[in-house]
Amino acid sequence: MVDEPAATITMAEPIVAPETDATPGPRRHSPRGLLGEPQRERRRYRGRTLPHWAGIGVIGGGGLLVLGAFAVLFVRWLLTSDPLQSFLTDYPGEYHLPEWAPVGIPWWLSWAHFFNVFLMVLIIRSGFQIRTEKRPTAFWTPKWNPQRKISLTIWFHQSLDLLWLLNGAIFVVLLFVTGQWVRIVPTSWEVFPNALSAGLQYVSLDWPTENGWVNYNSLQQLTYFATVFLAAPLAVATGVRMSGLWPKDAPRLNKIYPIEMARAIHFPVMLYFVVFIIFHVTLVLATGALRNLNHMFAGQDVVNWTGFWIFAASLVVISASVFAARSLVIAPIASLFGRVGR
Repeated sequence: MVDEPAATITMAEPIVAPETDATPGPRRHSPRGLLGEPQRERRRYRGRTLPHWAGIGVIGGGGLLVLGAFAVLFVRWLLTSDPLQSFLTDYPGEYHLPEWAPVGIPWWLSWAHFFNVFLMVLIIRSGFQIRTEKRPTAFWTPKWNPQRKISLTIWFHQSLDLLWLLNGAIFVVLLFVTGQWVRIVPTSWEVFPNALSAGLQYVSLDWPTENGWVNYNSLQQLTYFATVFLAAPLAVATGVRMSGLWPKDAPRLNKIYPIEMARAIHFPVMLYFVVFIIFHVTLVLATGALRNLNHMFAGQDVVNWTGFWIFAASLVVISASVFAARSLVIAPIASLFGRVGR
């Protein structure tokens, strides 16, 4: 079939006058570059482009650095006063544990710590992906409920949550069976003034002495307690409410615990874990990296490179898992428990 010449006009085709500058009505002009070619509009994230967000990050980071510098100078000046010197003497940042408290980091705690980090990184990544995903690449339908259909990303996120919950349950049980709970559960009211003392020492950059093999300082103890026994249960309770495990045909229960409440709590809790991980890793590396890494990954209280290399290997495993966490890899695993399709 031969195409008709461009000048040929059939009766079925309306004649449209070419648009000129004199054509009435509003016209949309595409932004053009230096060579006169139309420029593609930048992708926006929550109403702002990446350069805008980068500028906000630079300005905000600079402001935080300035505030941090003022805080350091102000606290260091306060600590020169006699009352605060006496306070630091009375409360050095930690209190003595009971005599029967265990010493050292057992092997099961090191493994639980690794699995916790491994799962948390994937959970946080998939959680952010759920919030930003506009069109899922695939969906998952369980074998036992063909009417239920969720995105493959949500299935992956919830599966990770269940593994994280199992790891946490084993961790808590062993914590109390072995007596390790006394290291992260306060046993004296002195924990509060000592935590304040440790906080002042951290802000002044004259950090408290670290000896996590025997005892955490009180600020660490309160933070670990809040993470294990407050933030983690909140993440579980809100995650279950938002998942398919929650019964839909329970109007009274849904009224008592609305899903809007769970959503309002779940995301800030995830942000808490992000902030906790950043500060935790920073302080581990800044307060005697080799010794701290040996405590957690090698189970020994010495200064050598063993714990560092185990830590480095764990980072390689975690990074590879994050890279592999895509539909091409997740779909075959999800298909073992249901049907994957579009």
